[in-house]
Amino acid sequence: MFLYICILIVGFAALVKGADVFVDGSASLARLCKVSGLIIGLTIVAMGTSAPELAVSTTAAIQGSNEIALSNVIGSNVFNLLVVLGICALIKPIPTSSDIVKRDFPFSLGITVLAFFLGGGWYLFSSGNPLTVKAAEEAAVFPRFGGIILLVVFCIYIFLLIFDAKKHPTEEEETKQIKLSKCILFIIIGLAMVVAGGQAVVYSSRNIAREAGMSETLIGLTVVALGTSLPELVTSIVASRKGETEMAVGNVIGSNIFNILLILGVSTSIHPIGVNYASLQDFVILFFVSLIAFLFVVQKKKLTRWEGLVMLLLYSAHMTLAIMR
Repeated sequence: MFLYICILIVGFAALVKGADVFVDGSASLARLCKVSGLIIGLTIVAMGTSAPELAVSTTAAIQGSNEIALSNVIGSNVFNLLVVLGICALIKPIPTSSDIVKRDFPFSLGITVLAFFLGGGWYLFSSGNPLTVKAAEEAAVFPRFGGIILLVVFCIYIFLLIFDAKKHPTEEEETKQIKLSKCILFIIIGLAMVVAGGQAVVYSSRNIAREAGMSETLIGLTVVALGTSLPELVTSIVASRKGETEMAVGNVIGSNIFNILLILGVSTSIHPIGVNYASLQDFVILFFVSLIAFLFVVQKKKLTRWEGLVMLLLYSAHMTLAIMR
């Protein structure tokens, strides 16, 4: 058990540092290519901070650890919404842009519902007798065509995002440029660390779950989800402390969209993911968590400190219920 925990810690360290290097290299490359700040924030940064989830879920899908692949995406999205946004709001109230409220947040809600039904969500609305629950756990599966649908939606979203950014360009501040070769080196090293860290996390998590008698779903929702969400947490907290509060919200929402469309899409395209009854319930929890966060944002066009506290308390309650279940 001690060896597996050490491997888990090393894997998380590689994930976080690798994602950090990857984001630096990608952002610098984007500036060299004269891409606007909006594109950098909502695409490069969001994809970079979602790289650990992509590595873990893809590796888990290849190795057949389907519960970790799915629960990691759901758990990371819940963590991003309640913990990352909650902590940032406690540090400083977060104003939100009209684009986030009118476009990205509703889109995030919509794709959560889409992924839920593609993964066999209708089983959850069947009668709650034991036979039905057992049948749901055996029959529900997230098929390859569902993953392909998510990837198609992802490509459409990115295209529309780039089109809108080019239609409404923003002036960028002058920053120190680094050489193209160094940007590419950062990207390669960062991705290598993320992939290696993802493999270490999946390997150690499976063995810890087996040794401790815990389900892989619980491990994915807690340990793996928390570890792979550290880049979003660190990035958003730093942005919030520097006064870049809109970047904090954009990073969270953008990462959640990437998690569902790209990560879940890639994972299920590689290997169909079995969906158990608990995961279907977690999808419903994710939707309501997203809806609560959206209503908080819409109500006052910002997240206040007391709303941030409420979100952190909601996450504590969610983790308590997951452990009890």
